[in-house]
Amino acid sequence: MWHAGPVNERLDPALEDLAGPWLTVPDLAERLGLRLADVRRLIEDRELIAARVGERSVVAVPEAFIDEAGPLGALKGTFTVLADGGMNDTEIIGWLFEEAPLTGGSAIAALRAGRRAEVRRLAMETAW
Repeated sequence: MWHAGPVNERLDPALEDLAGPWLTVPDLAERLGLRLADVRRLIEDRELIAARVGERSVVAVPEAFIDEAGPLGALKGTFTVLADGGMNDTEIIGWLFEEAPLTGGSAIAALRAGRRAEVRRLAMETAW
């Protein structure tokens, strides 16, 4: 399991590599056609989870969290289940990107393939 330091610390480089590539807030704004403030609100509202990455510790979001339309719809509920079970944001990112035998890959890959119910069931079992 991944462990987080204070929010202002850089993400563990191994987790950063596992969850990459990453999109900074300006990159997300450009990709989604939104204002910077709107992207920040997506993060504040937990539609997306961000972390500090890279040498400059910039705030960024895993590219796998979005599709052409914006944040993956199944993410917010999954974030909530895992957070309610006691996971912090770093642990949630790690859980989503680690290989999970029950999903036949990572939870994020299963979500991207439309297998939300399977991932939520696994999240509930893991978090509780």
